[in-house]
Amino acid sequence: MLPILPVILSGGSGTRLWPLSREAYPKQFLPLVGDATMLQATWKRVAAIAGTAPIVVANQEHRFMAAEQLRECDVTPAALILEPVGRNTAPAIAIAALQALAAGEDALLLVLPSDHVVRDDTAFHDAVHEAATAAQHGKLVTFGIVPTAPETGYGYIKATAGQGVRAVERFVEKPDLATAENYLASGGYFWNSGMFLFKASRYLDELRTLQPAMLSACEQALAKASRDTDFIRLDAEAFSQSPNDSIDYAVMEKTRDAAVVPLDAGWSDVGSWAALWEVSDKDANGNAHHGDVIEIGCHNTYAHGSRLIAMVGLQDVVVVETDDAVMVGHRNRIQEVKEIVNRIKRDGRSEAAAHRKVYRPWGAYDSIDNGDRFQVKRITVKPGATLSLQMHHHRAEHWIVVSGTAEVTRGEEVILLTENQSTYIPLGVTHRLKNPGKLPLELIEVQSGSYLGEDDIVRFEDQYGRVAG
Repeated sequence: MLPILPVILSGGSGTRLWPLSREAYPKQFLPLVGDATMLQATWKRVAAIAGTAPIVVANQEHRFMAAEQLRECDVTPAALILEPVGRNTAPAIAIAALQALAAGEDALLLVLPSDHVVRDDTAFHDAVHEAATAAQHGKLVTFGIVPTAPETGYGYIKATAGQGVRAVERFVEKPDLATAENYLASGGYFWNSGMFLFKASRYLDELRTLQPAMLSACEQALAKASRDTDFIRLDAEAFSQSPNDSIDYAVMEKTRDAAVVPLDAGWSDVGSWAALWEVSDKDANGNAHHGDVIEIGCHNTYAHGSRLIAMVGLQDVVVVETDDAVMVGHRNRIQEVKEIVNRIKRDGRSEAAAHRKVYRPWGAYDSIDNGDRFQVKRITVKPGATLSLQMHHHRAEHWIVVSGTAEVTRGEEVILLTENQSTYIPLGVTHRLKNPGKLPLELIEVQSGSYLGEDDIVRFEDQYGRVAG
């Protein structure tokens, strides 16, 4: 049997679980079910059956989060491929298949979204092993979720009669309720999970026949990619030429070799707060609460927050609190949160894209206060980490060390600051911040000036590749 090579797709943009999930910090990087993030849980789910470390395809803006979270799982990806633009799942999988073959192995690619929940790992492993034999013989296998309700939010797969691996008769778009009820009653229909297993070469053969322009663009994007120790950065111009299409439309609905394996393993794509409530542990009254929550007389509610949330007499309500937003909605209408996100974007507000606390490869910063011509941030720098050598045209900065040790480059001088010490960075002076110690560095930064935007940064040196060419 060929080895199983997990391909983890981590390109989500994060809108359906707003305000916890944002464009800059989508749901795959959040610990929504259990202590591990969804990306970490995806790897842990397949680690026992994987023949090699995974290939991860991610948005280039999320590269450091993906790398760091996998490092916390003690795994270094076989390749961490960065998409300069989103082109949907078919090109992303093509890139992974090309990379696998370039590394010298025509493995079985186990394609997994990074933001799904699977409760029963054993049942999932059994389904993968069942699918592997068919994939070894050239089938393109998908996993069909045994439906538990007439769900209208999923696409469906109609399979031929029988047991085990079955041929796919057709793929069906998301149905209305009456149609979904008929599917459930008739049997032979499964939810489309978006998970697949096939040989790398077999998938590329299908693309060569069905989507030659897509394959050509992907080949060029990978051939012209820039590579460093941690990442493969696809060529933006070449990858942008690829058609934007899902694997379902581009390949699975057209191939003659589509097969499906039924999967009953407590799966969810966690596509809404209502779906997250479904897969969460609940109390006797159906409440699923995460964080500091006090409830009186509530039923079937979901609450998530870091500050105290008090709920009285609520039923079927979702409450989600973050540092900069509170969302409250009825569970049956909570999918309309995407309209909230659209309105936030239309109004030019920042809450759709980023949290108040923003993570960087060197640590994080939290904008704790701001006003006319000033902003206050709490900055955390990891041990040994260094920010870029930079300069600002429009603001000056005061740094006060709260804990740890700071090595500060200010113009031509380098100074060490410890707890309760401070320094001043005048406007236009080059500067750099480094944590030379073994403990996290915490400091307060007070910015003052005529413009305080994050784009007022001119970088001269940066170990994270953020200096403009």
